[in-house]
Amino acid sequence: MRRVRAAFVLVVILAGCGSPPPPGPPAVLPESGAPTRPLVDRPVSPPAASESPAPVAPVPAPQSMSAPAEPPVAIPAGAVYACVVDSAGERQVTAIELAPRVAALCAQNPEMGPCQYEREVCRHSGGRVFAADGKEITKATEAEYDRRVLRARISN
Repeated sequence: MRRVRAAFVLVVILAGCGSPPPPGPPAVLPESGAPTRPLVDRPVSPPAASESPAPVAPVPAPQSMSAPAEPPVAIPAGAVYACVVDSAGERQVTAIELAPRVAALCAQNPEMGPCQYEREVCRHSGGRVFAADGKEITKATEAEYDRRVLRARISN
């Protein structure tokens, strides 16, 4: 009787492990009542001649660097972050607009997950992220945010 049970369990285990994997990755469809992403990207038009851009503190360039200094980024009023993409010698500035509650969270705590997610979306599209004060948020800054909240990243 024990042999019959053992054989049955072995057959069930082999049958469960022997099926082929499903083809391709599973499709993830949004639910009908699911909330939308708290982000709206819109291109920023250059300020008119009568408007003055938001004041940006100039960043001194190192003396040994021979490349010309980049012009300051004009961050639109009310935006927490801006995504700057340089393509074909032309600079395109896009405001990263967040939902009002998320924008308030990111203004006070930039290390929070939703804020980092939106900055990574900009970087993955080839852009650089600038904060409202005109400072660039680099990967080193992100690492400092991770240390501040003691976050551990597990990569594949």
